[in-house]
Amino acid sequence: MSAQAGQPRADCALCPRLFAFRQDNQAAFPDFHNAPVPSFGPPDAALLIVGLAPGLKGANRTGRPFTGDYAGDLLYPTLIQFGLAQGRFGRSPDDGLVLSNCRITNAVRCVPPQNKPTPAEIKTCNQFLAQEIASLPRLRAILALGAIAHGAVLSALGQRKSAFKFGHGALHTLPNGLILADSYHCSRYNTNTRRLTPEMFEAVFATVSEHLSVAA
Repeated sequence: MSAQAGQPRADCALCPRLFAFRQDNQAAFPDFHNAPVPSFGPPDAALLIVGLAPGLKGANRTGRPFTGDYAGDLLYPTLIQFGLAQGRFGRSPDDGLVLSNCRITNAVRCVPPQNKPTPAEIKTCNQFLAQEIASLPRLRAILALGAIAHGAVLSALGQRKSAFKFGHGALHTLPNGLILADSYHCSRYNTNTRRLTPEMFEAVFATVSEHLSVAA
């Protein structure tokens, strides 16, 4: 484990399939990050956004969550719109974008084959999400992008999934006082099929931002 809470070591091999896939990608794409992708954002953030896993040519390439693939093209401009990020999003970790009161991570830190981590891999990586959540002293809300991220957050907090059903736009008050908000994942598939529209995504952030403002 690395010295920073919630961050796996760069050479983490806890999931053999993901470790082997990273090694294959290192050979095929030697200029890629090809390691567990660290969280992005200030450690005193009030909002933690949790995605599923790095994309092969997105975060696995750039080393920054949701950077370099389509999902980030919707997420980061939305964060800027709601004052949770400043600067210009340029699909690159050196674009100068800075998060404000917001932090981003993934339920699984390593890129999975076909963008599909196994239940065992999600469970193995959950320790890092639990440590991450525990290390954020000002955390008040968590936004889960997708049902898998929703379940991972509940597992990390020791809560029963059956007690807090995932639903786009849902807002759950957890026993520890944290708010768990849900959104469909901002993937290309979800936006292309109109399962998630920019307006739907913005509505979730409006609700979360209102909660953070009231709780401040």
